[in-house]
Amino acid sequence: MLAAMGDAGIHEDRATGRRSTLLPTLFPLLLALDLLIVAGVILFVMDRPPICPCGTIKLWHGVVQSSENSQHLADWYTFSHVIHGFLFYGLAHLALRGRARRWTLPLAVAIEAGWELLENSPIIIDRYREATIAFGYSGDSIVNSLADIGWMAAGFWLAARLPVRMTIALAILFEGLTLLLIRDNLTLNVLMLVWPVDAIRTWQGAGGLL
Repeated sequence: MLAAMGDAGIHEDRATGRRSTLLPTLFPLLLALDLLIVAGVILFVMDRPPICPCGTIKLWHGVVQSSENSQHLADWYTFSHVIHGFLFYGLAHLALRGRARRWTLPLAVAIEAGWELLENSPIIIDRYREATIAFGYSGDSIVNSLADIGWMAAGFWLAARLPVRMTIALAILFEGLTLLLIRDNLTLNVLMLVWPVDAIRTWQGAGGLL
């Protein structure tokens, strides 16, 4: 059993014939943590603020149109990062086989970290300001960026533990909830970055329920 777990981080339940998850063994997990630290160091070199300029670290900040948005441990966009984890797990499940599967989480962390670095670059910050409702967006704090990577990993872990239908249902719930409450979600965020639609931007600017 230990050999099987060390081989690919997965095994087969002999009673049900069901394959278990793509969760990593020790070394891939340590690599994922190393990548998280490297991302934090690069963000620091990029001169990103370590914490919110307000001087505090909150578990949750729920006001979207605020200078403190994307500065704390969690906010309404946290749900998008959890969905990232769902998607990365699903893609890895379809694309990777055998021993390659043990590296799925480090790969997901590397991709998410890469996005956090890009997201906090001037080109994407300016794009957010021009094309989305984030008019005063100035980038994330390092705490927020690292937390976002952690939330992605949490989504990855959930997808590894939950039935596929439940994972899909959660993703739809998260997208619908944030669409209703803040008039934004992962789908609209990607759309507005890639192909801005003025009508959607005007609708978003009217504000959600919060």
